[in-house]
Amino acid sequence: MNSRVERVESREEEELRELAKKVGQIAYGVHVYFGNGLLEKVYESALEHRLVKAGYNVERQKPLPVYDSDGYCVGDYIVDLFVNDCLIVELKAVKALAPEHLAQVINYLNIARKPIGLIINFGSFKFERRTVTA
Repeated sequence: MNSRVERVESREEEELRELAKKVGQIAYGVHVYFGNGLLEKVYESALEHRLVKAGYNVERQKPLPVYDSDGYCVGDYIVDLFVNDCLIVELKAVKALAPEHLAQVINYLNIARKPIGLIINFGSFKFERRTVTA
């Protein structure tokens, strides 16, 4: 691959990682304020509100169409938050993240053709945030 193309890709990936870090910091503030034990939708609404307030473009419950090999749409995945048209953010309110939660985000990334996503768990006492790559 051309080194110029690699630099562009790595710069885009670097910007995505920086965005993921900023979203994670805002999510941490939500976790500190609300603690654990609430429904996922409450955290989703609070995080969306704080991200919009911080100047980010946020789409909530964004459908990602899934196509069969012949182009037929077989259904949609629903992404919790899609930030700045580039970052998939999946939220959980569970005791601990499981491998299937990470697999879910990887599937979203592959379908959306995005290199990096974020999974945040508000359900445990300790804040959990993981950057996921496809």
